[in-house]
Amino acid sequence: MSLTGNWSYPTVIRFGAGRIEELPDACAQAGIMRPLLVTDRGLAELPVTRRALEILEAADFGRAMLAEVDPNPNEQNLEAGLRAYRAGGHDGVIAFGGGSGLDLGKMVAFMAGQTRPVWDFEDVGDWWTRANADVIAPIVAVPTTAGTGSEVGRAAVLTNSESHAKKIIFHPRMLPGVVICDPELTVGMPKFITAGTGLDAFAHCVEAYSSPHYHPMSQGIALEGMKLVIGNLPRAYADGSDIEARANMMSAAAMGATAFQKGLGAIHAMSHPIGAHFNTHHGTTNAVCMPAVLALNAPVIRDRFDQAAGYLGIAGGFDGFCTFVEEFNDSLGIPKRLSALGVTEAAIPELVKGALTDPSCGGNPVALTEENLEALFRAAL
Repeated sequence: MSLTGNWSYPTVIRFGAGRIEELPDACAQAGIMRPLLVTDRGLAELPVTRRALEILEAADFGRAMLAEVDPNPNEQNLEAGLRAYRAGGHDGVIAFGGGSGLDLGKMVAFMAGQTRPVWDFEDVGDWWTRANADVIAPIVAVPTTAGTGSEVGRAAVLTNSESHAKKIIFHPRMLPGVVICDPELTVGMPKFITAGTGLDAFAHCVEAYSSPHYHPMSQGIALEGMKLVIGNLPRAYADGSDIEARANMMSAAAMGATAFQKGLGAIHAMSHPIGAHFNTHHGTTNAVCMPAVLALNAPVIRDRFDQAAGYLGIAGGFDGFCTFVEEFNDSLGIPKRLSALGVTEAAIPELVKGALTDPSCGGNPVALTEENLEALFRAAL
């Protein structure tokens, strides 16, 4: 089976090894002739980024790049991006990298023509309608990790550098117009990034599958996404050059982000404030939080995971799935406790406050309260 395809769900996706060569054509398809490539500092000097810039330059699309992106992007990174975008006379953005580069790139395109502050577009009610949709710049997204799935998302996460709160900024037009998913770009990922990003995709699928909201399409995508992660993340972790495993993980990442239209839950409600306060890796934090959240949600989700476990190749129904999650984390070098990531007991009250205001709360199968969130943080600590 050839792991190559042209897909139109949920947006235009050019999937397959070597398809980074199509970057100029993807820009033209999106209506971009003077792109600004936005990525993070860690990727800026790596061969995959240099190659992308060379491809653009050879096709007369320039080689403009912004790399002032922190691991948890904030409004200061956004302002730097907007200055570079306007000063360069750009007409679109290539969001390039992992979650931070993808999210910040999408935010630059979204905010390039807006007149209101970015916080006015937080994912609260219909706040997205405040934006002027006509001035949102076109976006081409190129993921270089297999985790967040931000390349197929309509939102971005931005940290408020003053309050240390992560905010989800949403608009339907933030969905990239064209995506290039080239698994060859992920081959150089170190093991800990392969594990953390892969488990981020797994968490998206687990939480979407657990969510009480009605969305049968997302439910099915979440189940198949879990199966892909279980079958391919250990292979990609053991052998980074396994292009088939890398391709399947890239699919799983996009599937997870598509599935969580159904909802996220306590894993992400916990992970967002932890990342904002302690600058932890998002996917790794999700993995550490997952066992405690599964235990909290057990009374509501047990039956559906009893049904899913057999399809996933896991014996023992829901209880077997919980055991599998802990063993899966261990096999991928994930710490057992949040304290190993630097999280402190003294921070729990602030973390609970942040979790309660996180939009992910609404998708948890068990209603989240100050009391059960405090218990969750202590159980994971």
